[in-house]
Amino acid sequence: MSGLRIGVLGASRIAEVALVEPAHILGHRLVACAARDRGRAEIFAEKCGVERILDSYDAVVADSEVDVIYNPLANSLHAPWNLAAIRAGKPVLTEKPFARDRAEAAQVADAAAAAGVTVMEGFHYLFHPVTRRLQQLLEDGSLGELRHVEIVMRMPAPEPDDLRWSLDLAGGVMMDLGCYGLHAARLFGKYAGGIPEIALATAVERHPGVDESFDVALQYPSGATATSSNSMIDPDYLFTLAVFGSKGEAFAHNFIKPNEDDRVSVTVGSTTTVEHLGTRTSYTYQLESFADHVSNGSPLPLDAADAVANMAMIDDAYRKAGVSPR
Repeated sequence: MSGLRIGVLGASRIAEVALVEPAHILGHRLVACAARDRGRAEIFAEKCGVERILDSYDAVVADSEVDVIYNPLANSLHAPWNLAAIRAGKPVLTEKPFARDRAEAAQVADAAAAAGVTVMEGFHYLFHPVTRRLQQLLEDGSLGELRHVEIVMRMPAPEPDDLRWSLDLAGGVMMDLGCYGLHAARLFGKYAGGIPEIALATAVERHPGVDESFDVALQYPSGATATSSNSMIDPDYLFTLAVFGSKGEAFAHNFIKPNEDDRVSVTVGSTTTVEHLGTRTSYTYQLESFADHVSNGSPLPLDAADAVANMAMIDDAYRKAGVSPR
């Protein structure tokens, strides 16, 4: 397979940066798309170079010329359409979060395993050299023993009618931003004795059931700690990831959008070194890895079991904050 033939569900804004640009760079074809509003699909297809517009998501999933599905739909539609793709035998790159909750995520994971179909959750930050550098600094002992992980994710408020404010569509800041923080906290558990547990969670609701800010404190088996601070009502964007060890610390200035700021500042003793890890987008690295897996069977750094575990932690955070899971 020289290039993937991709079917796109919906006509979302995230698809343009998360899939369309990387696909064009890497030589993959955007074969078909569909949206609830055909007019939106037409605009999306013309702008993004999609070859054909179909009448429904079902038609995209069933299309014989589509090899894989990209699912950037509303959170509540991730699991249903991932299941539809699995039934059609087509690998899926799905936007995060993987599902509404752990139970729904497990249903998708079980179906994927039974069918032998890959469904990968799009935690694109994991594929970029910025994140890999933070891991390397812990693996080679440069920072000593891990003591603390700090993830901060803040952004301005979406428009009032944005789907991220909809409870029915499984919105909320934990689902949109906080899922990254919990995923990163889990990622670094390998350097702190295992997966952390949530010690404390607090949320502020924009309206009943839908969180606009969410803070989580976590504890690792080693005694190390982590914090995840999230807000969808900030004046500015801020996506930082810091790891603190017994010998030093490392700070990623924008681990979600390293194409905008690829710096990692490493401090050991009184010396700080600023490293630049490259402005190729994390989405491009992600699609490259996903395509290599689909085409050649190359291993991926995350799987459906990881997605289920992350959704379980999201559910736990909601409960500890006194908010019902989605």
